[in-house]
Amino acid sequence: MDIVSENKMFDGVQGVYKHKSTALKCSMNFAVFMPNAPRNTQIPVLWFLSGLTCTHENAMLKAGMQKFAQLHKIAVVFPDTSPRGKNIPDDDSYDLGQGAGFYLNATQSPWKENYQMWDYLISELPSVIEKNFNVDISRQSVMGHSMGGHGALLLAFQMNIKFRSVSALAPICNPMESDWGRKQFSAYLGSDKNLWENYDASVVAQHTNFSGPILVDTGSDDEYIDLLLIDSLSKVLKERKMNAIFRMNNGYDHSYYFIATFMEEHMNFHAKALFGN
Repeated sequence: MDIVSENKMFDGVQGVYKHKSTALKCSMNFAVFMPNAPRNTQIPVLWFLSGLTCTHENAMLKAGMQKFAQLHKIAVVFPDTSPRGKNIPDDDSYDLGQGAGFYLNATQSPWKENYQMWDYLISELPSVIEKNFNVDISRQSVMGHSMGGHGALLLAFQMNIKFRSVSALAPICNPMESDWGRKQFSAYLGSDKNLWENYDASVVAQHTNFSGPILVDTGSDDEYIDLLLIDSLSKVLKERKMNAIFRMNNGYDHSYYFIATFMEEHMNFHAKALFGN
């Protein structure tokens, strides 16, 4: 792991780092905010997964997480959203290829050689974080926005006991039934919809054993709300009587202005789960 930059922020350190990914077969950047804490303190980890077109920088610069991460003594990891590089397959559309990895393992050419974001997130990058930072990897939570909100929900539902809590801001909830999903699943996964089901949060929620708290915020003026299909997931979680709160927030859109507005509540939500209070 190489240090790209490190800056003091709210007494902690906001860093950007680079490493060679085996899963993605390319060099990857990621960011970590490490709070200032006593040397013998192991810090729990909160993952923030970003949306379409984003890199590790968007939430790091715009979400306003660091102040609350320092307050609660939580490390925040900001992964990138896809493999990147001149030799990495891409598409002219903003919602396919680089910046649009959808946090899955691709099975179709030309994507399958590099687009193994699921393996990267559940195995490779956590190992890098645990090796290089003073964190307690047994205490993890996950959150995200839009495509990343779906990724966060999917990780929690598929991994069951790995994450203590999950939250999402304007998440894609049912990609198999949305134009933000069908296009990408067809390209990355092919025509086998049985495989698609493994990467659809509303489908996986029907049989998940995840027992942690779930918080989902969406804005009533979200310009992409018809693509998110929030009600599909809400219905499943309600039927299964899972510990989920869905909120529709009047007047808010899909932007980082919305995300920053509700970040303190989401950070408090995760702190309660991570510290058990």
